[in-house]
Amino acid sequence: MSIERSHAAGIDDRIPALGYGLGLRPVHYADFLRGPQRIDWLEIISENYMVQGGKPLAMLDAIRRDYPVVMHGVSMSIGSVEPLNRQYLADLKVFAQRIEPAWISDHLCWTGVHGVNLHDLYPLPYTEEAIHHVVTRIRQVQDILERRLVIENVSSYLSYAESTMSEWAFVSAIAEEADCHLLLDVNNIYVSSVNHGFDPLEFIAGVPAERVQQIHLAGHSNMDGFIIDTHDAPIIDPVFDLYAAACRRFGSVSSMIERDDNIPPLGELIAELDQVRRIAAASTGQTAHAPERASCPV
Repeated sequence: MSIERSHAAGIDDRIPALGYGLGLRPVHYADFLRGPQRIDWLEIISENYMVQGGKPLAMLDAIRRDYPVVMHGVSMSIGSVEPLNRQYLADLKVFAQRIEPAWISDHLCWTGVHGVNLHDLYPLPYTEEAIHHVVTRIRQVQDILERRLVIENVSSYLSYAESTMSEWAFVSAIAEEADCHLLLDVNNIYVSSVNHGFDPLEFIAGVPAERVQQIHLAGHSNMDGFIIDTHDAPIIDPVFDLYAAACRRFGSVSSMIERDDNIPPLGELIAELDQVRRIAAASTGQTAHAPERASCPV
């Protein structure tokens, strides 16, 4: 089944905002199993659960009964020049049919060469040739998965001499031409803006609002002025300020916190998520509200 190009007719077909969520991590399984948490939804790393049986899948099956779930992948390598991994995509589709996520996302990057996964997210040159290449591959993936893909901007630590445009122009062109949605990682925008010396507000202003399906927030590490996206620390004020600008531009968008190292107790992350709620409410003129009980699955 081909994905219809509804945006060509100006239709905003994003899934309604889920609220405020967290990335599901094994260290917090017991907390979710004990009872409802003040969280609206959960994001899972797809590859961690694409297995036959085992504890992670059993935990996910138990926890997802109480929360909407979205799938976030790290190995699609949509920007690679190597052929798409059809077996991976087939497995991803089967897994999605099992857990019924609200959407599926991955990164605008390449992750390996010669069949070897380098376990990192490498940026692309911002060129017309790269746009055409990635758009073709996203369309193929969307036809295989029979749903729109949500693509995330990555943090970067180098630039290509071949680039002919800004990152936000590159991301926007791909989203429009592939007719996909965007996962806007505000922390990645901030990290790259410091590393490359651009105004992060230009990025926020430069992407199509009707394409932004989700927002990521996270902490990072500052190495004497060079910033690394490590997801191992609380969110800093400049990132929160950028998130406030994103909320003013995009309105209510499903927003969540990523934490992958130095993971604190769940209560600390929920307190940080409450701050995200307050910023979003103040920036959009709404009332901050945390759920008293877990949301029902979508």
